Amino acid sequence: MQQYQSRSAERTEGAAGRHSEHPPRRLDFQFDDKTTARYFYDNDPFLSAFWLSLSALFPEGEAFFVDSVRHYRKEVTDAKLKAQVAGFIGQEAMHSKEHEAWNEMGVKFGYPTDKLDKSLGKLLGLVQKRTPKIFQLAATVCLEHYTAIIAEQLLREPEHQARILDDATAKLWLWHALEENEHKTVAYDVYEKVSGSYAIRAGAMIPTTVLFFAVLGVFQARMLASDGRLLNLKNNWNGMKFLFGRKGLFTKLAPQYLDFFKRDFHPSQHDTDALLDEWREKLFGAEGLLTEQHAQASQRKGKKTH
Repeated sequence: MQQYQSRSAERTEGAAGRHSEHPPRRLDFQFDDKTTARYFYDNDPFLSAFWLSLSALFPEGEAFFVDSVRHYRKEVTDAKLKAQVAGFIGQEAMHSKEHEAWNEMGVKFGYPTDKLDKSLGKLLGLVQKRTPKIFQLAATVCLEHYTAIIAEQLLREPEHQARILDDATAKLWLWHALEENEHKTVAYDVYEKVSGSYAIRAGAMIPTTVLFFAVLGVFQARMLASDGRLLNLKNNWNGMKFLFGRKGLFTKLAPQYLDFFKRDFHPSQHDTDALLDEWREKLFGAEGLLTEQHAQASQRKGKKTH
């Protein structure tokens, strides 16, 4: 199986993006199972397990994204896009790091996040071994579209944010959502540079969607089983309706998802500039929710490198 490059190497390389328009922000989140809410999302076991399942995808998933983009890095000659690629690598490396910390908290609660992380690594290693590099980049473009529209929804909907009952967990997801939208065009623009094939891009979305929801479904089932709630049919049904019902979170995203199949689609057509300015100020402005934490983490990192 093709091995991923070490995550420490990704972080070192990604540090080059700190001066780009997509700066990696180190935050060093720490989660304690004694103070972190187990059912952090609306006090709901199903929905909390769902977001933890999604988080379990990120460490290996985002390493896959980085590898897919990095493979074509030498073909990028435009100075602006090169800087954006560096920022993309750095931000994704930080996402992996911070979600690893949150996933470790899940293990303390008895969830199999560590086992799921390893199983996904094996699956993605098989994808890397058996599929063309351009398909891997196209799949990354597809999944980056998913993360961008899911993240945009979180940033736009106060009632969605209010359901996250744990303060540190809310900060983790809001920061991640901000950065996913900051770099949402990068993988797409690299793909357009090195291929630009509509057939490959649109065609890749179908198996990518099937695999994404299949893996997420298996992860969800294992999370619920570990919590003794796999057969809690009422709660699980209500959770499914909340996500996929007529007005469910994912149902509402269908128009944005389908935009991807337009021949002239580009992620920037989903305009989030004002939204991102608002959240940069809320999170990292003078009185930002994460300003002090970011400064302290950056200071610790600086001390370690000297």
